Amino acid sequence: MSIDSLSIMAVFFLYLAAMIAIGVFFYRRTESVSNYFLGDRKLNKWVTALSAQASDMSGWLLLGLPGFAYLEGLSAAWTALGLAVGTYLNWRCVARRLRLYTEAAGNAITLSDYFENRFRDHSKKLRVVSAVFIILFFLIYTASGFVAGGKLFSTVFGISYTHALLIGVVVVVSYTFLGGFNAVCWTDAIQGSLMFFAIAIVPFAATLSLGRSVTWSELQSVDPAFLDLFGSARGVGFGAGLIAIVSALAWGVGYFGQPHILARFMAIRSAEDITPSRRIAMTWVAIALAAAVAVGMIGRVYLTTALDGADSEKVFMLVVADLFPSVIAGVLLAAILAAIMSTADSQLLVTASALTEDIYRVFVRKRASDAELVRLSRRTVGAVAAVACLVALNPESSVFDLVAYAWAGFGAAFGPTIVLSLYWRRMNRQGALAGIVVGGVTALIWKHIEGGLFDLYEIVPGFAFSSVAIVTCSLLTAPPSAEIAAEFDAVNSGT
Repeated sequence: MSIDSLSIMAVFFLYLAAMIAIGVFFYRRTESVSNYFLGDRKLNKWVTALSAQASDMSGWLLLGLPGFAYLEGLSAAWTALGLAVGTYLNWRCVARRLRLYTEAAGNAITLSDYFENRFRDHSKKLRVVSAVFIILFFLIYTASGFVAGGKLFSTVFGISYTHALLIGVVVVVSYTFLGGFNAVCWTDAIQGSLMFFAIAIVPFAATLSLGRSVTWSELQSVDPAFLDLFGSARGVGFGAGLIAIVSALAWGVGYFGQPHILARFMAIRSAEDITPSRRIAMTWVAIALAAAVAVGMIGRVYLTTALDGADSEKVFMLVVADLFPSVIAGVLLAAILAAIMSTADSQLLVTASALTEDIYRVFVRKRASDAELVRLSRRTVGAVAAVACLVALNPESSVFDLVAYAWAGFGAAFGPTIVLSLYWRRMNRQGALAGIVVGGVTALIWKHIEGGLFDLYEIVPGFAFSSVAIVTCSLLTAPPSAEIAAEFDAVNSGT
């Protein structure tokens, strides 16, 4: 092993040791289920903002999006724009109301809790159906993080993909297992800061290395479509181009249904902290997304060896390795590890909560103690990680594609249900159940049909059909009870 590899490995080791130390710190302070899954609703505005965005972006920010921009050019900016707008709307329209409503609705600590309490669903159908979709889509989402980790360790240290994958899984499971939600959020805040620094500095450094005029002329020479925002230079028809743009922008509506992001809104210390937290988050997102697109585009002209297919997702790593001395490169490459860990840990925790709170506590041991549930949750984290690791075993898997599938699934299944439950007084239990099932199933099926309109990103029809199902079923069945309506009015009077 070269000295450079040893230096990078030392940086990685110190970073990982720090993350696990945080997990150990919170291990001794985690005694209740509420603390393990929601940190007793005591997150401050900085930790909430940074952990929400870090868990949101994952390895996708440093691998998937730059890889997409490397292949597609400026048209990748539509996806970034959709995500930026979606982030703002989620913070502006959902965060405060969800924080207030989940506390009012029986102090709900999971989305399934919230749905059941909000609609007084004594049948438990909402809890079970939402838990099933959470488990299904998070297995795919978590696998995307593990794939990114495998690519990182394999590329940097030249080890086999399988061994690299196992290293990443063990590290993420370690501190999530130990410290629960608090450990996840505090590590995410640190990781979010590192991700921001790394993605912001790399495109500037690469441009300075090449020279601004050289960079621009090289970008223009890639091909006529590379700097074409609308894709018209690719020779595609108007319909196909419009479908591509709508699909890219539609990433934004996915935010309304992401359980790991919504959990941060539920856990913030006070609803009054939402506004300053939103400003912090939006600054982070706007700069990070623009920089990620720039990394991919500039990497296309900076690297002398062309990257094809899934290998395009290595563009950030290869540019960093070529540009910077080994120790600095180690710090910047650790940002990828940070991105992977910041999302995979959140996904493992939410999946564990679905299995523990929504299945085990409801159907197996209704009177299980908090200590028993925390122990079971820790074991569940390990079991879920093992299954996700099996899904991630294929080294040809695309981080971008896996994230897109899971993102659409959550956005379609839960997005309309969350938004309408917060804003529509007439919505009832039957509407909520129909919305979750129709949205989730549509995303699952649409993904596997190709050609024409079916090339539209599955979140678009999924979100639309789910919304229609909620409204139709709610209006065709009995209105919510006076108790539910009174609670809705009380929560909304506080917003």
